[in-house]
Amino acid sequence: MNLFRTAIKSHVSVRRIKPIHALPSFLRESPKCFCTGTDQPQQPPQPDASVHQFLDSADKGFVYGSLQGFSKYSMKSDIINLLEGANLTPDDIKINYNRNFLPFTMMLRFSSPAAFSNAAKVVRRFNRLYKLEKADASDWDIIHPYNGKTVVLSGLPRHSTAEEVERFLGCDCDFSSIEMVTLPRPGNAPSRIATVQFPSQVQAMNAFITKNRSIFLNFPITLRVLY
Repeated sequence: MNLFRTAIKSHVSVRRIKPIHALPSFLRESPKCFCTGTDQPQQPPQPDASVHQFLDSADKGFVYGSLQGFSKYSMKSDIINLLEGANLTPDDIKINYNRNFLPFTMMLRFSSPAAFSNAAKVVRRFNRLYKLEKADASDWDIIHPYNGKTVVLSGLPRHSTAEEVERFLGCDCDFSSIEMVTLPRPGNAPSRIATVQFPSQVQAMNAFITKNRSIFLNFPITLRVLY
C-alpha cells in the first residue's frame, strides 16, 4: 500500500513539472477577415475637375484694375505704351462704355501684384490726369469686349433705318448686326446712333477711315471704333 501511494505521488510530481507545450499552430495565426472578393490596393480619390480649375486660376495670380482719365479716342495700344512696364496685352484690356457708347472706364488685368504696382507708379507721374484703382474679377467678367471689330455711327437722323446705314457703308460688314438706338436729349431732338460689327479689326478701321465725318442723308456724322 505504501508503495502504491509513493508511485502515485511520484507520477503527480512529474506531471506538475512537465513543460507546457506551445499553442497549436492554427491558434497562433492571426485572424483574417473573410471576404468573397480578391485583395486589391485602394486607389486614392481623384480630385474634382472644378478643383483643378480653381487652383489653376489661383496660381495665375491676376490682379484687376480700373483706369480712368483717358480720352474717348484712346486705343488699347495707347494704354499698353503708357504702362509699358506692366506687360499688358490687348487681351488684358476691356473698355466699359455707357449707353451713348462713350468710354468711362477701362478694365485692366495684370499678371501679378508687382505688375499692378509698376502701373500704379507710372500713373502717379501724371498727377491727376489718370486714376488707377484695384477692382474685382467680377467687374472684369461683366464687360463685353468689342475687340476693335465694332463701329458706332453717331449723329444719324432720328428717322434713319438700318437699311440706309447698310447702303451708306457699302462694305463687307455683318449687316445683321446693325443695331439702331435712339437716345433722348433734354431740350433737344433725340439723338440716333447705330452700331455695326465687322469680321476683322482691319475692316472696321477701314470703315472708320473712309466714312468718318461723311454726310449721311444730308447730316454730318462721326464714326468711332469700339474696343
